[in-house]
Amino acid sequence: MEHDAWFFVGVFIFIFIVWVAVGGPAHSISFAGPSLSEPSPIGGGNYLSFPRSPFGIGSSNVSLSESSNGSGGSETPVPSLVGGTAFGSPSIYRNIVTMNQYISGASSANPENEYIQIYVAQSAGAPIDLSGWTLLSEATGNSVVIPKGTEVPISGTVNAAEDVVLVPGTRAILISGQSPIGASFRENKCIGYFSTFQKFYPSLPQNCPLPSDELASFYGGDYIRDASCITYVKTLQRCQVALTPPVDASGVCQNFIVKYLNYNGCVDAHQNDADFKGDTWRIYLGRTSSMWRTKNELVKLLDAGEKTVDAFSY
Repeated sequence: MEHDAWFFVGVFIFIFIVWVAVGGPAHSISFAGPSLSEPSPIGGGNYLSFPRSPFGIGSSNVSLSESSNGSGGSETPVPSLVGGTAFGSPSIYRNIVTMNQYISGASSANPENEYIQIYVAQSAGAPIDLSGWTLLSEATGNSVVIPKGTEVPISGTVNAAEDVVLVPGTRAILISGQSPIGASFRENKCIGYFSTFQKFYPSLPQNCPLPSDELASFYGGDYIRDASCITYVKTLQRCQVALTPPVDASGVCQNFIVKYLNYNGCVDAHQNDADFKGDTWRIYLGRTSSMWRTKNELVKLLDAGEKTVDAFSY
């Protein structure tokens, strides 16, 4: 037993001498805690790591990889245009505002008969202001800014200009030439009366109230006794201004004809009707020469930010 005790004492003394030889209490491992080595990746490769954010905290320049326009949805591919011409940067109004290339007079050499049509989809959700947008001929470089107009023009006066605003489901006919009445306008229930004195292309709608219906509404209670007035009014067509009322007509009859059977009188009588305003604007670009080529043309519509809304070629 005594020999065994001295043996263990000798072992501890030997370990102590070795410990002192390798640095003793000054060695860093003396104070190191327990540690685990990094495990090897399962199946090889790298550890999963999260990417850095592509934008600064609090900034607004967030970009989504699913969408090239930042809207969170896939952008519809732009159409291919003739001659390798680029469509351009698509507008946010693309597929909402469109041009109908099949109902168009763009190929006419006469600016008074040269026109295109623009439609606002029923699903647009809000009115769209076309004033300040641009029509561009990619072939010639001709361009024109869509002007302002007058929603309800009044004959014989200077009409105030206002933006051309199309509500969903309506259209605009853009004529290259000058307006026969001096302004762009929205069609209405009475607009056909202008055709008595001016020529319009495309033709104005002839949907004015029937003259005989106007007689019954505005002549007065005793109109049924004025047989000659009734007979004369029945000879008049819709939207026809009576330039020479019969000389033998009664004073009441003549006053009725002069007051109501013309554009301004019709507007005064019907501007509050639910069906007074039409669904079409006539926008005149005011050119004295044609805007488009008769063939080999590419028509573009650009919004106020000069992004491409729509294009067609012929």
